[in-house]
Amino acid sequence: MRIGALEAGGTKMVVAIGTEQGEILDRKSIPTKTPKETMPELIQYFKEQKIDALGIGCFGPIDLNKNSSTYGYITSTPKLAWRNFDIVGAMKKELHVPIGFDTDVNASAIGEATWGNSKDVKNSIYITIGTGVGVGVLINGKPLHGMLHPEAGHILLAKHPEDTFQGCCPYHGSCMEGLASGPAIEARYGKKAMELADQKEVWEITGFYIAQALVNYILTLSPERIILGGGVMHQEQLMPIIREEVKRQLNGYICTKQTDDLAHYIVFPQLNDNQGILGCIKLAVDEITKEKECE
Repeated sequence: MRIGALEAGGTKMVVAIGTEQGEILDRKSIPTKTPKETMPELIQYFKEQKIDALGIGCFGPIDLNKNSSTYGYITSTPKLAWRNFDIVGAMKKELHVPIGFDTDVNASAIGEATWGNSKDVKNSIYITIGTGVGVGVLINGKPLHGMLHPEAGHILLAKHPEDTFQGCCPYHGSCMEGLASGPAIEARYGKKAMELADQKEVWEITGFYIAQALVNYILTLSPERIILGGGVMHQEQLMPIIREEVKRQLNGYICTKQTDDLAHYIVFPQLNDNQGILGCIKLAVDEITKEKECE
C-alpha cells in the first residue's frame, strides 16, 4: 500500500508517502499559509501519489470526538486563518480514502512507540519543546483522548527562586510553554537558545522547569518511558540537568527500575525527526483496520 502522511504545523506542512512497514518513499515541505492557499497544494500532492489512506497529525486544538459535529476540525487555534477549519472533511471530499487523525505530538508519540525509543513499553509520553510545548500521551498503547486531548504543555509551574521572568504564554504566563519554550528563553535572555549554549545558568533554569513538569507527569500518568524532542532539546547539555533535577524533585518518593535508571527512562527520540511522519503513517494504517472491522 501507498500511505500518505501529513504533519500539519503552524509554519510548515510536511507531506510524505510511506509503506505500512514504516519506509518513507517521498517527503516534501509546504509552507503553512491560509487554507485557501495551502490545501490545494496538499491535496494535489496526495492525488498525484495515488494513496490508499492518509494519516494527519495536526496542530491544535482539534476535535477528535468522532461523534461530534466538528470532528476533524482545527478549533480554537491562535492561527486565525485555520480556526474552525474542517481539515479532515476537506481531505476526505477530494481523496476518498480512510483518514486517521490526531494531534501532531500524539503522532510523534505513536511514531516512537511503533518504530522508535518507546516500542518496548505500553505507556509513554513524547514531549516536544520548541516554539511551543506539546505532550503526546500513550496509555496501553493508545493515544489519550478525553474531553479534548492533553494540553500538558500548559501545566502551571512554580517559579525558579532566581527567575524573575513572568512567562510568555498569553493565556497562562508561567506555564511550561511560557517558561521553557524557545520563545520563553529568547524573551528572558534577549537571545535565541542556540546563542546561549555556553551560558550554564540558562540551562539550569530551563532544566528546572522541564524537570518539574516531568515530575508532574510521572506522578499523574506513570509513564514507562519519557521522550524529549523539539528544538530546545537540541541543546544536549540540557538532558543531564533535567535527569538530575527530576531525581532531586522526586526526592525518593517513586522507587522503580525506571526512576533508578533515568538515562534509559528520560531519552531523546530515536527516529531522526521522522517520528511525526511515521506516526501519521501508523494512524492511517490503523484507520484502514478500523474501517475493515466495521464492514
